[in-house]
Amino acid sequence: MSRLSLPPHLKTLFLFLEYRAWADRLAYETLLQLPRLEIVKPRQTTFSTILGTLNHVYVVDDIFRHHLQGKDHGYRSRQTDQIPDLKTLWQATQSMNEWYLAAVKQWSVDDLNCPVSFTFVDGQPGRMTREQIILHVVNHATYHRGFVGDMLKQIPENWPSNDLTVFLRDEDQRSV
Repeated sequence: MSRLSLPPHLKTLFLFLEYRAWADRLAYETLLQLPRLEIVKPRQTTFSTILGTLNHVYVVDDIFRHHLQGKDHGYRSRQTDQIPDLKTLWQATQSMNEWYLAAVKQWSVDDLNCPVSFTFVDGQPGRMTREQIILHVVNHATYHRGFVGDMLKQIPENWPSNDLTVFLRDEDQRSV
């Protein structure tokens, strides 16, 4: 099923997930070209390194995937003790993006409003709809890609523009 055959509201969520996968690809393609030392170099940022930041995004994605599946995620932190190497993390991120895209394709519009109850890693109870969870994981990844972009400027290194507007422009050009 393509995005075009989805109901309008599902189509929008699917578009955001496609955008997220595209932006992740641009980010990782750039980062995989850099020396490993730059990826693991301590910086003044919440998760210490570029790799730590990307690992945090993956962990949060995995936590919410488990919430959507009604399973315990087993995390007690928003970061893992052992951080995989960049290539392994990229492979895991691609699989995670594919999982979210496949999940949304299977949902009905009514499924979007389905509440999901869960426990945050700090032990507090949480409750969000499926739609809110998807919006969160997309927004969360975008937020932290911004931090990674800032850390790249410190190297100094640039990556291609990964804004939603650029994705939409490129998507329109592909469909012509």
